[in-house]
Amino acid sequence: MFGPFRSSQPLLGGLLWKIPWRMSTPQKQRQRKRLKAVDKVLSQLNLGLYIKSAIEKNPAATVTELLHVKNYKYNGIKQLNTLNDPSVFPSESQMSYKDKYTIFNRYSKQYRKGIHKVPKWTKVSNRSNPKNF
Repeated sequence: MFGPFRSSQPLLGGLLWKIPWRMSTPQKQRQRKRLKAVDKVLSQLNLGLYIKSAIEKNPAATVTELLHVKNYKYNGIKQLNTLNDPSVFPSESQMSYKDKYTIFNRYSKQYRKGIHKVPKWTKVSNRSNPKNF
């Protein structure tokens, strides 16, 4: 059919949302960049809270002295402790390729689907999956 009322795939009930079955290289690069940005925010939050608590304990200590500490995890807040636990919230370098770009889905054939098929996948941090999947 030709003209203004010609049929198209969406009108015929075809594929409306054209999401490719795998992520492109730039999408993967942006995903890694987002994961690293979240890791950086967590490390800065830990550092700031560690320095604040260390200065409260020892007011004579300077910030430069406190920055030379290798491990500066802050243990005062329960939610932050959960985020610092690698089994619950692993950093980007600790995640496998499979966990970075796919997510558990019980309806898929191999129980995995591309993370880019999840709604609002750029806004949600999906880092932990069930064990053995």
